[in-house]
Amino acid sequence: MDRWQIGVFLSSLGLPSAEEAAKKAKSLNLEVIQLPPFPPSFFEGPEKDALLSAISGEGLFVSAGCAGFPGEDYSDMEAVTNTVGYRQPETLEERLQITARCASVAKEAGASLLTAHVGVVPEDKSDPAWSLLVEAAQRVADDCGEKGLVFGLETGQESADWMLEYLEAVGRDNVKINFDPANMILYGTGDPIPALKTLKDLVVHVHCKDGTYPEGPGQLGTEVPLGEGKVGMDRYLDTLKEIGYEGPLVIEREAGDDRIGDIANGRDLLLRHRQRLWGR
Repeated sequence: MDRWQIGVFLSSLGLPSAEEAAKKAKSLNLEVIQLPPFPPSFFEGPEKDALLSAISGEGLFVSAGCAGFPGEDYSDMEAVTNTVGYRQPETLEERLQITARCASVAKEAGASLLTAHVGVVPEDKSDPAWSLLVEAAQRVADDCGEKGLVFGLETGQESADWMLEYLEAVGRDNVKINFDPANMILYGTGDPIPALKTLKDLVVHVHCKDGTYPEGPGQLGTEVPLGEGKVGMDRYLDTLKEIGYEGPLVIEREAGDDRIGDIANGRDLLLRHRQRLWGR
C-alpha cells in the first residue's frame, strides 16, 4: 500500500446506505474507506452483502471498521459522558455484542483495525466508570485479537497523558490509537500536535478533521471544513511525517450543508500536502 492514501469515513458522505457511500467514495477518486458504525438492523438484512459487493466491485481498500451505538449523543459534554461508548453498565453487554459484530464485518471486508470511542475515561481511578471502561476495552481487545484485528481507541475525550495511563491499565498489546486531531480541539483537551508526538508509537490510523475550541464550560467546539479550523493541517501533516506515519489519511466530516463538497475540497488539500511532503 502506498503511503498516505487518501480516504473517507463512509458515514461522512451522508448517504442513505453504506453501499451508496462506497460507490460515491470511488467516484470522488478516494483510495480508502473506513466503514461506518452499523445499526443493529444492518446485520440481519441484505445491506451487509451489498456493501461487501460494492467494496470488491469498486476495488476499495478498507482501512478500518468502526463501532458506534444507538442512543449516543454528542450534543454537549454531559451528553457525551452519559451516552457514548461503554461507560453505562445497563447498555454494556448490548454494546459489546454490537462491537463484536462490527469487528466481524471489518474482518470480512479485509480490514485489520476496528475503532471506537470507549467513552469518557474518568481521571479518578476510584470512579466506578474507570474499572468498567478498562474491562470493556480488554473484552473488545480480546475479541478483536481472536479475529486478527487491532482495536484503535479514538482520541479526543482525554488528554494524551491520560490516554497513556488508561492504555497501561488495559494492558493489551493489540490496543492502539486512531488519532483524530480535531477531537482534541472540540473537547478542549489539548493541542493535538504535542498529543500526537506523545502518542506517536501507538498511532496506527488517523482522521483528517478540523474544528474550533468550545466557547464555554461543558460545551463542545464546532467542526468545520478541513483547513478552516484550529488544527493547522500543514503542521499536522508535517508531524505525521516526522513521527513516521505512512498509513491512510481518512477524511471525517460529520457536519455542514455540503459534506460531499467539503470532502472533495479536503481531498484536494491533502493531495497538495502529500505532493509537498512526499512528491506524489
